[in-house]
Amino acid sequence: MEQFNLVSYFVDRHIAEGRGNRTAIVYEGRRYSYAEIAALVNQAGNGLQRAGVRPGDRVLIVLPDSPEFVAAYFGAIKIGGVAVPTSTALQPADYAYLAKESEAIIVLAQAGDRRYEHESPELDCAPTSADDPAFWLWTSGSTGAPKAAVHRHHDWLDCCAGYAEGVLGIRSDDVTFSSAKLFHAYGLGNGLMFPFSVGAAAVLEPGRPQANAILARAHECRPTLFFAVPTHFAAILRETHSACPYDLRSVRLGVSAAEPLPADIVRRWRERFGFEVLDGIGSTEVLHIYISNRPGRVREGSSGVPVPGYEVRIADECGQDLPAGEIGDLWVRGRSNATHYWNRPQLTAERMRDGWFSSGDKYRVDADGYYWYAGRSDDMFRVSGEWVSPIEVESALIEHPAVLEAAVVAREGEDGLTMACAFVALKEAAGAGEALAAELRAFVRGRLAGYKRPRRIEFLDELPKTATGKIQRYKLR
Repeated sequence: MEQFNLVSYFVDRHIAEGRGNRTAIVYEGRRYSYAEIAALVNQAGNGLQRAGVRPGDRVLIVLPDSPEFVAAYFGAIKIGGVAVPTSTALQPADYAYLAKESEAIIVLAQAGDRRYEHESPELDCAPTSADDPAFWLWTSGSTGAPKAAVHRHHDWLDCCAGYAEGVLGIRSDDVTFSSAKLFHAYGLGNGLMFPFSVGAAAVLEPGRPQANAILARAHECRPTLFFAVPTHFAAILRETHSACPYDLRSVRLGVSAAEPLPADIVRRWRERFGFEVLDGIGSTEVLHIYISNRPGRVREGSSGVPVPGYEVRIADECGQDLPAGEIGDLWVRGRSNATHYWNRPQLTAERMRDGWFSSGDKYRVDADGYYWYAGRSDDMFRVSGEWVSPIEVESALIEHPAVLEAAVVAREGEDGLTMACAFVALKEAAGAGEALAAELRAFVRGRLAGYKRPRRIEFLDELPKTATGKIQRYKLR
């Protein structure tokens, strides 16, 4: 098979074609050129080789959005290794699981950011092929244990051609800024791969995506493409008003994904800031957005129409295609689809068939070809763009000595966005109240990532169950 390494296209090509002096990354007041990033990538790759990383070995990356993250990600891939980025906001037990599950040779964490500064800035790409594994991305399963979607060297090429160019019309003079982080498939495309596909600039922000921090960074760095998740769009609208001191007039397009964007937020955002937000749907397994609204053709509340290069279909439980207007399971096929889940052959067989991926989402398509979200096929749901497993949160709640049983479902908040709601049955009903609810939220926050904490807790005498004792979450929903 023809030799191809992802890094040769997204990094080295810009040096070879004379774009080495162009700004690649804007980070904490400093601009890094493509030539500087290429040198950092090569130093990281040389350091990883010196540490014993060989082709096919996994490199677990636990770094904030930064030039060091970029160097680690591309450096691992350049030497034929497999980059495995993950969140910096997890618990120690989570990292232990991810390291074991990935069988990582090395873990790159914040304490070692500059460990490779004395390595050589010269490095040739490993002789990989387009279909060789290049990186994994984590996605949660129904049990709450993350599973890895395995992606190849060529996968980002198809996302960049279909979405970044085909929908956004990305240009070399664009500046991207994403509130979604680089460990996330959505954020990795927005904040690194899309701009690097055309020699554009990316603004990286290492801190937590708080509304004022997002606005301040956008005001300062003047992005032209602004990416966020619905929770962040809503939070920014709550923090601003007609006399907002932050200037976003540089932005030509906004993009939302990871969970449905309410139509009201689309309208209010356009009125407040003057530019369109294109909502869409993507997945870690497909790598990025595969259904999206288009500039000038936004249908508020819908996910839009298929992205160039992707086929989508809505099917019933038997796999038969359904006509327009009927709700069914959404399937998608494209060249960027993951090859399989690592160490999950049964799940791979169930959800990846003949090049198609079962998204786990319920959808309908209208007569004009626009797709409308109708819920999840299982009990999973997204909060702040991240998957939440009810079972995982329930297990954490049940560890509290006062809790007998718990059930977690998705509820719509006052802002129209999804939040986790927990229904709890206590061992002693007399303890129910807001004080205990606050204690339970803090209890969960100490065990799980913050976005998984139930924003609302309701106490019941008992939970609804089937005759066989299974909790009926649909009744609670």
